[in-house]
Amino acid sequence: MLTEHAKVMKALAAAGEIAGRKKLQKMIYIAKKLDFPFYEKFDFHFYGPYSEELTCRIEELCALGFLHEVKEKKSGYMQYRYTLTEAGEQFLRHYDWDMPGLAECMQAMNEQNARFLELVSTVLYFEHLPKDEVKEKIAVLKSKQRYMEEEIEEAYAYIEALRSRCHNKARV
Repeated sequence: MLTEHAKVMKALAAAGEIAGRKKLQKMIYIAKKLDFPFYEKFDFHFYGPYSEELTCRIEELCALGFLHEVKEKKSGYMQYRYTLTEAGEQFLRHYDWDMPGLAECMQAMNEQNARFLELVSTVLYFEHLPKDEVKEKIAVLKSKQRYMEEEIEEAYAYIEALRSRCHNKARV
């Protein structure tokens, strides 16, 4: 019944703690693009790929007591930290599936900052386009972020490294 919720919980459990709603959105989107079985619909918004479905799932998981959300004031804005609660860990034990590579993938992404993950997810969102067109889209859509050519190349290299390191063979 709550299978899709449990997948999000599994990703959070693998990461340990995720600081920031934007970062959480980007991590799930990137995992989805790496063929992990996340089925939330993502559209392109101001900060890159965003899923209203995922936002609703997170709110529901918090309301159910499966996720702990801590609000912190940071540099003039609110930042949210997410961790699995003990009740969430117990609930997750009812879902016995294996997603090889997910833990390593989530941990690797969690080491990155939200700004870089925003770039990586944007590159993945437009990956069906030639690289030059992706760079143009980034220059226009992400002009305020001022991504440098080196950062974009780093994002491409990071995606390839994630794909080889975190390849998922399981289907749920």
